[in-house]
Amino acid sequence: MNRPVRTTLGVVLSATLLTTLAAAPAQAHSGGRPPTVIALPDGFQPEGIATAGRYAYFGSRATGAIYRVDLLTGRGATIGAPIGTPSLGLKVDPRGRLFVAGGTAGDARVLDSRTGEVLARYQFATTPTFVNDVILTRDAAYFTDSHRPVLYRLPLGRGGALPPADGFTTIALTGAYEQVGTGVNLNGIVTTPDGRALIVVQSNTGTLFRVDPATGATTVVDVPGYTFTNGDGLLLLGRTLYVVQNSLNQVAVVRLNQAGTAGTVTGTITDQNFDVPTTVARALGRLYLPNARFSTPATPTTPYSAVAVRAR
Repeated sequence: MNRPVRTTLGVVLSATLLTTLAAAPAQAHSGGRPPTVIALPDGFQPEGIATAGRYAYFGSRATGAIYRVDLLTGRGATIGAPIGTPSLGLKVDPRGRLFVAGGTAGDARVLDSRTGEVLARYQFATTPTFVNDVILTRDAAYFTDSHRPVLYRLPLGRGGALPPADGFTTIALTGAYEQVGTGVNLNGIVTTPDGRALIVVQSNTGTLFRVDPATGATTVVDVPGYTFTNGDGLLLLGRTLYVVQNSLNQVAVVRLNQAGTAGTVTGTITDQNFDVPTTVARALGRLYLPNARFSTPATPTTPYSAVAVRAR
């Protein structure tokens, strides 16, 4: 029997723990409804997003900087110092710790979401590696590696205690999953609705896989008639799975069964403000997606943004 790995959802941080945010680098919201387009710093190159209450955290794939935004006002500020390596997939836990996937650095970092202080760092792998995304469960954090057919498991001890630097496990994937070429393979990750397994998307094949976290055994999630081309970030709300399809500028909406072995696409979400969105998180009853703008040359003055859309 699989050990339950229930997702930590609905994380809320007290606003009193958060520092005052400086003005965003472009137009900020002045009142009324929260803004639907949020300006991020020029040249930021966002990819990951995590939300906690009214706040969102964005990671830069260029410098590793973390930018925190008040979603009610659109105003934000950088926390901590850029480290020079990517900050990709992000998740915040109930203790206000930000788990960060380190991309080509092959690592994960755990930060204080108020100050940006690095609380712990884990070196999972060296080249070739691309630690891409992360999901938090009741007793562990799981990370994908787009260049290796493995997951990394970071166990969380009593009271959420972090392990020592070498206290992680590498889980080799077996069964239906096969690594394809040298491009982006494993990407987004969530738990199944029943909390007993994990679901990952393989970007270059557009396939969803169910993973037994105890053994690494994989099976294809049966979604008849649909291929998740350019599948990127994943978000699970109840039995609804949102699959971001970055270069297609859309989000596929999938109704899963409880075990996460099969599902049906019930629709797609598009928006005129999408510009290669990569990941998705929920806050204030809406879905928020950063625009990575992969098809736009990145310069220090290239503008970037995040977009809010209605959840379906």
